[in-house]
Amino acid sequence: MILKQMNVLLADDDIDDCLFFKAAVDEFPLPTQLTVVHDGEQLMRLLTNITNELPDILFLDLNMPRKNGFECLSAIKLSKELKRLPVIIFSTSFEQEVVNLLYKNGAQYFIRKPSEFTQFKKIIQHMLMLIAQENISQPTSEKFVLTM
Repeated sequence: MILKQMNVLLADDDIDDCLFFKAAVDEFPLPTQLTVVHDGEQLMRLLTNITNELPDILFLDLNMPRKNGFECLSAIKLSKELKRLPVIIFSTSFEQEVVNLLYKNGAQYFIRKPSEFTQFKKIIQHMLMLIAQENISQPTSEKFVLTM
């Protein structure tokens, strides 16, 4: 059986988090291609210039320069071409009002970035497995925040 390569897009300005994310993806057992952008404007340029398939999933940091994660999520979900892209919010901050707004705006899940690499890797690989199984519809609001 030949597995389709999973295309993952990460939008995060924190270089260390990007390196941890890449390490987690590199250890994932399925073929995975990671593309990284470091600010919201770069993300939106990349997404609007895609001529064939969208990535299988976008991990989006909230606090980025030039265009933050909120602005990017809104633009993605308002776009006819981009709105079906699964967006996982990935952030160090956690405020319930913010989480509720992200849920209403169409993010699939919210993940608070774990500080320990083992937890970080576990949660990234769990989300990638959900994508591989094509099980990425938005859950109920009670299960929107994903923790390991």
